[in-house]
Amino acid sequence: MDIHEERSMKSYNQKADNYDDTPDGKFTYRFKEQLVKIIRIPEGGSVLDIACGNGRLLQMLSRGHHFSGYGVDISEKMVENARRIDPGMVFETARCNQLPFEAAFFDVVTVCAAFHHFPDIAGFAKEAFRVVKPNGMLYIAEVYYPAFFRTIFNPFIRFMQEGDVKLYAPEEITRLLQRTGFTNEVLRIEDNIQVIGARRRAG
Repeated sequence: MDIHEERSMKSYNQKADNYDDTPDGKFTYRFKEQLVKIIRIPEGGSVLDIACGNGRLLQMLSRGHHFSGYGVDISEKMVENARRIDPGMVFETARCNQLPFEAAFFDVVTVCAAFHHFPDIAGFAKEAFRVVKPNGMLYIAEVYYPAFFRTIFNPFIRFMQEGDVKLYAPEEITRLLQRTGFTNEVLRIEDNIQVIGARRRAG
């Protein structure tokens, strides 16, 4: 396991039991709200939330959609709490680049305020492409800072104990998804939140 994954697992295990009330939980709630506004799920479809935490995003999405929900997270305690919060959904402990699901299974895949924790973003993108159906959508809600701040922060962010790896420009994320086989369809930046939506090309 990568050192950033070890740090993330330790950090989120420690804050899992009261995550929604932590500064981190309150900060990421705004990202969840943005995704809920944008995401469209086919009736009876399937949704996978990667780095799902305590499953709160899937719970929020279920208020307006009927779907089968799945989540993975590197934190075992987060997964335990997700199973308690959303007992009708499936949650597993897994890394973002090793998803325990069959190919072309999901209509929608989401990542909420976690992309900057992923040490292997190319591996993540390939796995997301593998498990999403042709014409299915991947949505990434991620922290956004202008280039000046990224230049200052990124040399130091890899040493943070929360497991952060890098802050990304929107162009870096969209190029990664295009190289993997996605077609970018949504790009929204609001304050310090960027939301990127990309479709898996059919064929």
